[in-house]
Amino acid sequence: MIYSDEVGNMEAMNMSGQLCVGLACSPRKDGNTDILLKRSVKTLRDLDVDAEIIYLADLKYSPCRACEGCHATGRCIVKDDAGPVFEKILRAEIIILAAPVFSMGLCAQAKMFIDRAQQFWAARYILGRPVVEDVRLRQARRGMFISCAGTDLPGVFDGPARVARYFFKIMDIRLAGTFCYSGVDKKGTILTRAGAMDEIADFSAKLAASPSQKSS
Repeated sequence: MIYSDEVGNMEAMNMSGQLCVGLACSPRKDGNTDILLKRSVKTLRDLDVDAEIIYLADLKYSPCRACEGCHATGRCIVKDDAGPVFEKILRAEIIILAAPVFSMGLCAQAKMFIDRAQQFWAARYILGRPVVEDVRLRQARRGMFISCAGTDLPGVFDGPARVARYFFKIMDIRLAGTFCYSGVDKKGTILTRAGAMDEIADFSAKLAASPSQKSS
């Protein structure tokens, strides 16, 4: 397991009005990353966060075409199901990326979606504008990466974690915690991993706490 906590010692409070988007990237519903994501979302909802799970496998979207169409506007010119999901992410304070490792990398559904975030790279580095205009929202945005792999090979999460860090950075989201569990293959195996469910729940409760914000 890899774990990095940047949330700090924040006081929990009622967070009614906050939005959370949980991206369930695995094509296998009720699999191990999905189980962990649902545990996180339940914790957030119990703390009055408006949390939604989006299953990428249910959507129809294409990979990035590298057409550079986004260089003109900072938005992808391809019109498919990815667009509305990105709009939800842009409005959320909490974002959770739950994606398993397939063939030593992030599953295709996750990687294809992350590649479509090239539009926000264009907004930042070609057009020179922030991805999230609202300063307070931008300061409040934080996220968590959850992943499982069937193998115990050393370094199995090195590549996936790097891609996840890129995604959070390019979307103006502070990556607050990364939770990776190796040797978790068959559906439901994560339920037998001592402490995993509690670990996710505890960290999700920290995410539900309000970060300090400065007035814009």
